[in-house]
Amino acid sequence: MRQQKTDDIIKFLKDNIEPLQDSVYGLGYRASVYLTDGTFLPCVIFRNPKTIVDLAIGRFKEEQPEKGIFKRKSGVSYYDLVKNFVTTGNCINEYDIDRVEKSKFAFPLKIQKQIQGETTMGWTGFAAKMKDGKYVGFGTNFHWEFFNMPDNYSVDDIEEIINHSYVLKTGELRSHRQGPLTRPEEYKNAVVYRERPYFECYLDNLL
Repeated sequence: MRQQKTDDIIKFLKDNIEPLQDSVYGLGYRASVYLTDGTFLPCVIFRNPKTIVDLAIGRFKEEQPEKGIFKRKSGVSYYDLVKNFVTTGNCINEYDIDRVEKSKFAFPLKIQKQIQGETTMGWTGFAAKMKDGKYVGFGTNFHWEFFNMPDNYSVDDIEEIINHSYVLKTGELRSHRQGPLTRPEEYKNAVVYRERPYFECYLDNLL
């Protein structure tokens, strides 16, 4: 199989992946990637670079040392701000990609949209009802893009999301009242599938 070029990658994403909207970074197409050396990356988000580049330019302009208020408010320097934009995050080059596939760790958009808000401060816990009637518990601090899945299930097996819930090792579904700062004591007996780390790849012509 020949290596996919940028146009091939964009066509695959447009034809097969529903984009996930992000209010800060814009549209993201979630997929899996094989690199040219055979490395498999199960979780990659493809974006157009314009949104993040414009954000960086704006922040840099606002926070120039002679007129910025960022340092006074937070104690973080202009150097640290620039460093955050240019050295953090996982990024891959488009020319290192051999081919792109759908990711088995990305919830379908209609399922993703059912996840609502924080359960406790900095934590969102929810359960998924599978097509066979079983419940699977999930949780994340801040990242929603990809989630681990139990063996023998795929994201396409999810029927609906039950927000602010968790699932015990016995398979019992329990409600987690929204608002308390701590998780219920029963969480120690819960099985929670967490978010997965991911890479990003920026394509100029991905609109």
